[in-house]
Amino acid sequence: MGAVPWPAPPDPLDRTVEAGFTPTTHEFLQVHRHAHLDVFVNGKPVTVPPGIGIDITDPGVKTTPSDAGDTYGGIEECDDPCISPLHTHDYTGVLHTESTESRLNTLGEFFTEWGVRLDAGCVGGYCRPEASIQVFVDGDRFEGDPATIELVDQEEIAIVIGSPPETIPTSFDFGQP
Repeated sequence: MGAVPWPAPPDPLDRTVEAGFTPTTHEFLQVHRHAHLDVFVNGKPVTVPPGIGIDITDPGVKTTPSDAGDTYGGIEECDDPCISPLHTHDYTGVLHTESTESRLNTLGEFFTEWGVRLDAGCVGGYCRPEASIQVFVDGDRFEGDPATIELVDQEEIAIVIGSPPETIPTSFDFGQP
């Protein structure tokens, strides 16, 4: 994909397989991690859409309207595979790992599911040297390939393309005590 916005892809389960995951018929919570992703282009936030890694057309996926837009989840059982172990439920930018495997997923796997290019030189259609690209993890500058960032529980990741926002996020309120 080129410039923003970057919507959720129309083929979420194909993208799930391309990312190396096996779609399942329900959510597993043996391993439950949340990382948060912020993306900024010229100081403005980019929406990380809901439904990445979820077949939102499956009748087993519950849709809940909210002021920010529909959210997806509450999957007890789909007749066919309908969800990836790495997905988004809503517009908050929270990346959910809900799996039976304890391995850490990566930001690159998530971007593959999203259908947006992410590598050492590009984010979507924004590429160095024409575009300034900076990546931060918990507020600290990350110098490597952002696709390799592991999605650790309670981690804040910020991708800044072009001019930065006033403040680089260093954490996210996951709503836990």
